[in-house]
Amino acid sequence: MKASDGESVIYSGHPSWKSMLDLHIAGLVAAAAAGAIARLATSNWGYAIAAFAAILALTLLVGWVRRVSTDYEITDRRLYIKRGILSRTEQQTTIDRVQNVETRQSLWERVLRIGTVDFDTAATDESQFSFVGVATPKHVVSAVDRAHQLAAAGRSEPAQQV
Repeated sequence: MKASDGESVIYSGHPSWKSMLDLHIAGLVAAAAAGAIARLATSNWGYAIAAFAAILALTLLVGWVRRVSTDYEITDRRLYIKRGILSRTEQQTTIDRVQNVETRQSLWERVLRIGTVDFDTAATDESQFSFVGVATPKHVVSAVDRAHQLAAAGRSEPAQQV
């Protein structure tokens, strides 16, 4: 994402690869099943390995595309969420509209050190504004705090890449 003129990026990132772990585990199980079915149907190890590899590669590709097609950014003025490659959805809100920041982590997410950061904004609609599957959600919260401080002070700070 590209910040507007005069905006300074404080945080920029994507969902963590660990947030796609359920997809990758399901893909591994599906690949093993496809390999087993191919082996039983053809009695040929080559087809079984090819089926396993194809399903596993497809799963890894889908996970990677889902991850890199979602961008999160916090500047000294705004929060941005951009999703999609071919079709694109962009959400943004100004820092001064953020009223409350909440982090959510299940037990599994705490083990993986990922979570969701929900932002309550002064918006009139009921749109969801969340950074989902981010690594170390506390860093996102501290970045929002820094953005609030910088917006109040009227100065900027160098970017933190994640």
